[in-house]
Order: sequence, then C-alpha cells, then structure tokens
Amino acid sequence: MSERVLLKLGGSIITDKATDGIIRSDEIERIADTIAGRKGISLVLVHGAGSCGHPEASRYRVSSGVSAENREGIFITHMAVRRLNDSIVKALRKVGVEAVGVQPLAACIADKGRLITCEYRQLECMLGLGMVPVLHGDMVMDCSTGACVVSGDQLVRVLSTSLGMQRIGLATDVPGVFSDGRILPEITPAMAGTLTLGDSNHIDVTGGMRGKVKELCQLAEVGIPSDIFHVSRIGDFLDARPHGGTRVRAEGNA
Repeated sequence: MSERVLLKLGGSIITDKATDGIIRSDEIERIADTIAGRKGISLVLVHGAGSCGHPEASRYRVSSGVSAENREGIFITHMAVRRLNDSIVKALRKVGVEAVGVQPLAACIADKGRLITCEYRQLECMLGLGMVPVLHGDMVMDCSTGACVVSGDQLVRVLSTSLGMQRIGLATDVPGVFSDGRILPEITPAMAGTLTLGDSNHIDVTGGMRGKVKELCQLAEVGIPSDIFHVSRIGDFLDARPHGGTRVRAEGNA
C-alpha cells in the first residue's frame, strides 16, 4: 500500500499576499512539476487562501460571524479561493497528476469557528483510484455564527486523523518556525506556549504561523508528528529526506 502523505501549501507561496487576488502561477507550476515527479505515495493536497480569500473575508467581516447583512461575503470569499484552487488543479493536471478540487464549503460544518464534521469518505475513494484531492481554506457554515472561515491548517489537523496520514508537511515562505530570531528544529506542545512567534504583516484572518503551530500541536498530542519547511524543500519532504525545517512532535516521539 502506498504511503499516505498530506502536503499543505501556504497561501503566501502561491499568491502575492501584498496584492489582492494575484496568483503566483510560476510557483504553482514549479510545485506541480515537483509533485509529478514523485511516485509511490498517496497524496492529499491542501492549500491556503493567501490574497485570494483573506482580503474578501476581512472586507465582509465574515470571520466574526455571518448574518443577512454580510451573507454575500460567503459567496465572494468562496469564489476567490476557488479560483486559486482551480489554478492549482489545472497546473497539476497539465503535468499528468490526476488532481481534483474538493470544496470544504460543501463538505464541512463548524461550530464557533472550529470544524466539528468534515466528510472524508469521498477522499478515501479518490485515493483508492490514485487521484490527488486538492482542498483549501474556505468559508464553512457554522452552527453558532452562521458561517466562518476555516483555515487550511484546521483541515490538515482533521484530515490527518480521519485519513490516517503517515506524513504531514506544511510548505511555507520561511525555512521553519522562527522564535527569537532562530529556526527551531522541533516544537512540542509543552514548548508552544512559551514561544514568541512572528505573524505575517499581510492580512490573515486565520492566525498565521501561530495558527499553524496551534493546529499541529493538537496533532502531536495524539501522537501524529508533522513538519514545517520552506517551499523549495517540498521534494525533500515528499522523498522523506531531511528538509532543514521544524518538526512538531509530542514529548519523547521522534
């Protein structure tokens, strides 16, 4: 059976976060080429929204809840990130990867901003057929607030447990997690609360690096390690080689 691998692409590497709606097509094509060259793994891909979704979510204030006054923001935000998802899927299919976009808006439910259910059986079927599901941070209906923004990092946490992923990696625009000016080779949940973590200067309604570490520490607490590394090291991660980044793990686990 192929090793199950989940790779998350940060929004900052596939969009220009300084300019609303700009997709970095060249970078997406490079990533697609890297993925296409790897065989023997069952891959699930998740990506952030970057400047295709965060500005819209901020403009319509949907991260604070949705009512009749701002409900249009659900559609506007969803369509912005879906455009990015379509670009990634098209780039992957162009190089022979059997990718298909999967929209969390239609598959997930949240409560108070946290995912409570996420249908994954269709992903199991896709993996069984050798397909690569491509999911993304998205608007999701919320039992308490009407709707909310769910980050790709939340999806990573939920899908990693639901699908029994064997390796989890987050590709970013930095070489790992920085604290006090240095890259941390590893983080444990016990360490996380003591760290001083920098966040993006650009609009990010889902928590930036701090949000990533929070979600991955929850995975570590149930015995699932994960890795954060620079986008240029995706090939190393997919090949299970050292990537020079940060491992998030439980105490005592490698």
